[in-house]
Amino acid sequence: MIITLSGERVSKQQLRERVWRELEAKGVVAFPRPACGRIPNFIGSELAAERLRSLPAYASARTIMANPDAAQLAVRELALRDGKRLLMASPRLRAGFILLDPRTIRDPRRAATIRGALKHGRKVNVRQVKVDLIVEGSVAVDLKGGRVGKGGGFGDLEVAILREVGAATDDTPILTTVHELQIVESVPMTEHDAPVDFIITPGRTIEVKRVHRKPKGILWELLPPDGFKRMPILGEIRASRQQPP
Repeated sequence: MIITLSGERVSKQQLRERVWRELEAKGVVAFPRPACGRIPNFIGSELAAERLRSLPAYASARTIMANPDAAQLAVRELALRDGKRLLMASPRLRAGFILLDPRTIRDPRRAATIRGALKHGRKVNVRQVKVDLIVEGSVAVDLKGGRVGKGGGFGDLEVAILREVGAATDDTPILTTVHELQIVESVPMTEHDAPVDFIITPGRTIEVKRVHRKPKGILWELLPPDGFKRMPILGEIRASRQQPP
């Protein structure tokens, strides 16, 4: 099912609110609730995660980067169970990135949670990591690769950081797992937004006809004034690149 808005041009926030309402109305939101303000955890997220096994990009990946939201918990657990290294973005990137090695994990389900990752993983310099597949959470996506998150911009920034330090390239696939109701007619995209290559729902895998370019790195001029204070990893990267203040 593709949500349409009668051909009207809508803002990202209008799109988010429409999808959040639709998911709640249809009763497909899982814990935590409400969906509003979150990457919505949807009923069937485990089935969507299982579909990853049929994706060649997943099968060949040795290291997967995934967002920390509940909707992708099953994806993170699956990656660890399948023996893949898991790179997790810490919440709001306050602690940068955390790497989990499946060889040291006894309870993948617990380790795949935010609390478990902070306990069982280690903070890592992403310059020393090669990411083979990126998994992002979404509020809405379209069939041209457009994606919108919950509004903080962290998903796009995570991808931008990986590109900036060379941990990912333009060829690194980006996918998202969503409910069918999160697929919309069109998502407005800007230069810093990272499009997806694959959309996976509980019932199907979609390779999108992507029309948007992936950002090549961090757009420093778009960062919030307090970004370096809230996310020390940005200062570390800028210092290493000798970026002007």
